[in-house]
Amino acid sequence: MTVAATIEQKIADAVDPVHLEVINESHMHNVPPGSESHFKLIIVSDAFDGKRLIGRHQLINATLKAELDGPVHALSMETHTPAEWEARGGRIMASPSCRGGAKHDPAFGN
Repeated sequence: MTVAATIEQKIADAVDPVHLEVINESHMHNVPPGSESHFKLIIVSDAFDGKRLIGRHQLINATLKAELDGPVHALSMETHTPAEWEARGGRIMASPSCRGGAKHDPAFGN
């Protein structure tokens, strides 16, 4: 099973989402072709009702602990209740371009 499929299954089991997108953004980073190391998640679930943003993210991070300890290098997520998602009109935030990490940071002398 691919990393993306594993993430999708674990989130589906944990929060029974009404909307879920698992977006592999690895191609936007300096990784080998076909990598599964950078993901963006869009999760809409009633399980987030009454939870603050930090609690939502902690729930997903705990669900994906094995992936975060292993193949997943970076994970961004948008976590919404169905009402929040509807109020947003289903719009998601654009992901920033990769800056290449420390190799392009003047603080590291590069």
